[in-house]
Amino acid sequence: MENKRKEFKNLEKWQDTLANCIRCGYCFEHCPMFKHTGWESDAPRGKIITAFGLLTGEVEPSESAADKMFSCFYCKRCEAACSSGVPLTEIFTDARKDLVEMGLKGPGTTSITELYCARCLLCVGACPHEARFYDGKGIATDPAKCQACGICLEVCPAGAAKIENDFGTGRDDLIERASIFLETHESAKAIIFACNWSYYPGLQASVLPESETKEKAYEILVNMCGGRLEAHLLMAPFLHNAWGVMAAVCPDDECEHNGNLRAKKIVENLHNTFKSIDIDPERIQLVQIPAGDKTLFQAEIDTFVDKLNKLGPIR
Repeated sequence: MENKRKEFKNLEKWQDTLANCIRCGYCFEHCPMFKHTGWESDAPRGKIITAFGLLTGEVEPSESAADKMFSCFYCKRCEAACSSGVPLTEIFTDARKDLVEMGLKGPGTTSITELYCARCLLCVGACPHEARFYDGKGIATDPAKCQACGICLEVCPAGAAKIENDFGTGRDDLIERASIFLETHESAKAIIFACNWSYYPGLQASVLPESETKEKAYEILVNMCGGRLEAHLLMAPFLHNAWGVMAAVCPDDECEHNGNLRAKKIVENLHNTFKSIDIDPERIQLVQIPAGDKTLFQAEIDTFVDKLNKLGPIR
């Protein structure tokens, strides 16, 4: 076991903290990866067990184990829900550092750069975690620093920045889900894009029978971070007869990735676009929701839907 601990010099300092996890599973309902795959190994508790196994030598360092440790959006909802106060993402980060030194890098949710990169360095300057850099040949990503916020995807003019394993939170997946909802629900009016902090647990955990959701006026889709919002994504629902689109982001100074500030600019620009084509700019809105404030979030949604009912469909 001592030899294994030497390999995990960064993870070693968490030995006692790892034992604090009581395996209660409160983190499950908050994890977007577990919701998408249903595999416990993708949930925060599974990652903590994997980290403990790596440290003790009961789990061999491997591509499979590394892929699990590198699969995280750093939304930190698991930490907020943890009854034992375990700093999960800090533990995951230190485990990543050790795995990188062993040549194991995931890919997990780490952003990558494809061959048609223009080397404009916009993603390097935009990355709030200093994870992207020019290595003399092209743009590279430090997998131990990348937190999969997706801001690099939004700013890349060539579309070369990519997160291969997006667990259903990628642009194409969200557009498809929005279109399916709008085309299959007669009362569908709005799409609500929400970062994982704005999207409170009660909405995520509950699934009503189809008979109770058939006439829903809106659908909530998690895009992980406001920094991943793009004009293309926000405009796409209107091509499927949406009456309006809302984006819910963190309040100022509360976003882990400063994505809310970028989202504000995008929505402001779209307001100007709507005005230029004689469409009421109130059909696209941005709201700031403190973590866990389900009452405010629902109130904002209800107010938005009421406004859309007064405006009617776009003609």
